[in-house]
Amino acid sequence: MQDCCDDLAGRVIDICRDSRFYLAASESLTGGLLADAFVRIPGASDVFLGSSVTYDIAAKASVLSVNPNLLKMHGAVHPRVAEEMALGTARLYTQYDYEGRVIGMATTGVAGPGPDGDNPAGLVYIGYALPRRLIEPTAVHRELVDDYRTLSYELHLEGDREQVRRGTVMRVLDRLNKTLMLYT
Repeated sequence: MQDCCDDLAGRVIDICRDSRFYLAASESLTGGLLADAFVRIPGASDVFLGSSVTYDIAAKASVLSVNPNLLKMHGAVHPRVAEEMALGTARLYTQYDYEGRVIGMATTGVAGPGPDGDNPAGLVYIGYALPRRLIEPTAVHRELVDDYRTLSYELHLEGDREQVRRGTVMRVLDRLNKTLMLYT
């Protein structure tokens, strides 16, 4: 699994470097594994700006500006929460020199071992905030916000806690790689 993650992360970094895009992440259930997938690759600092581990539900609101009412109504395991986390990440890490060029990624869900309320272990949402020209037509799109399109994907992963977390990272990298290959 690690070799495959390294390959995908390396491809994403190369495409972003060539296309002048930057990467930033917000992680809940992956707790830093997504950031690790990038920083393991030499040259990642050319495009990877950082990651915010917002494991706590209140941190999602205070650090990433996820709507507190959304969190109160649905909790952290929701597609819109993943999207708002990704958008908050893109905003958080954007600097003047690369405004509108930051790709925000987010992970939220239930790693297990058991369910979280009504949400079963393995239910995961990955979210993206993509600059306007990186839009994948098959995803569920939300409105254009700050020149970003937010989208999310629902995953149903099996395995123990570590397998769910690592599987989430793999899917984030795979989906982003496919999107970048289509639109850059």
